[in-house]
Amino acid sequence: MKPLILSFAIVLAAVAGASAADVTWSQQIKPIVDARCTSCHGADAPEYPAFKKAKEGWLAKGIGPRMDTYSHLIYYTGWPDTGALMRRLDDGASRDDKKPGNMYQYLGDSEAERQANLPLFKAWVGSWNLKKFDALTKDDLAGIKVAY
Repeated sequence: MKPLILSFAIVLAAVAGASAADVTWSQQIKPIVDARCTSCHGADAPEYPAFKKAKEGWLAKGIGPRMDTYSHLIYYTGWPDTGALMRRLDDGASRDDKKPGNMYQYLGDSEAERQANLPLFKAWVGSWNLKKFDALTKDDLAGIKVAY
C-alpha cells in the first residue's frame, strides 16, 4: 500500500510541475501574441534597431518593435533586451509602486482575461523578474525557459 501511495504522490507532483513546463511558444504564447499584440508588433513592425533609430515616428503610427515570432520575442526575454517583456507585461503586483507595465492592459479585454494570460507568459519565461541584463544573476538567467 505504501509504495502505491508513494507512486501516486510522485505522479501528482510531476503533473503539477509539468503544467508550467508545458507552456510553449507554439501552443499557448503565439495564439495570445497573434490575438493581442500583432496589430502593433506584427510582421509590418520594424526590427528593434530600426525601431530605435526612428522611435518617435513609429510610435506616432502606433507601431512598436516586431515581436510576432519566437525569435523576435525571445530578444526581449533572454538577451540582449533581457526582461523587457516581463517589465512591460507585468501586472505590478511585484513592484513597490504596484504600477503595471505599459503593455499589461493589452493582455486582455478585462482584468480577468489579463490575469488568465499573465500566468501563461510567466510560466513560459520561467524566471519572471523585472531586472535588466546587468542586474541578473546566473540563477536568474538559468531560470529563463522560453520553450518553443
